[in-house]
Amino acid sequence: MIAAQAALETRMLLRNGEQLLLTVVIPSLLLVLFSTVDVVDTGAGRAVDFLAPGVLALAVMSTAFTGQAIATGFERRYGVLKRLGASPLPRWGLMAAKTLAVLVTEVLQVALLTLIALGLGWSPQGNPVSVALLLVAGTAAFSGLGLLMAGTLRAEATLAAANLVFLLLLVGGGVIVPLDRFPDAAQTVLALLPISALSDGLRDVLRDGAALPWGELGILAGWAVPGLAAAARFFRWE
Repeated sequence: MIAAQAALETRMLLRNGEQLLLTVVIPSLLLVLFSTVDVVDTGAGRAVDFLAPGVLALAVMSTAFTGQAIATGFERRYGVLKRLGASPLPRWGLMAAKTLAVLVTEVLQVALLTLIALGLGWSPQGNPVSVALLLVAGTAAFSGLGLLMAGTLRAEATLAAANLVFLLLLVGGGVIVPLDRFPDAAQTVLALLPISALSDGLRDVLRDGAALPWGELGILAGWAVPGLAAAARFFRWE
């Protein structure tokens, strides 16, 4: 039942034009644009080496947080979750299916963005296992926040808030603009955001060849555990 629901969730997500804009089109355009046009000073080295890890982090956020929050919020508003919760599929199974759909989508995103980055001259370094751990931790952190928002706010408020957070973290999360371009006081705060931790962690591994950035992984875990716990506690199905 979980596999069937996950397959359905994945098909629905991939058929949604707005979701594809968030998950595929925007990250791909940002990667190509800022890698080929000298608009933002990304520091020493090639721009794609800085941008590719950040765009991978953005892709995770767009699927696990923004897309999932909006889709789940409107499913809750229209009574879809209420009806699914009364079906033979248990409610924990529905959440597991949604998580699997997010992971499948992220695999497709990472594959596509990696191919684009390689075409732009990217030369990734580091251990793929470390990359996978960071992506899973980032997914957990963003999923918890997205489900918490979708399960407690009205659908319209979720739509507005999720898109606003996406834009703010795109600008201030170290995805396109390096954090050291911000004032020192702001850097301290921005570095604690999940998007910054995921971007910097992936950059440490894929650009600098680091083993496993425990600091960034700890920040992601610090968002994931309370976020998922709060979503499980306060999520309202109707």
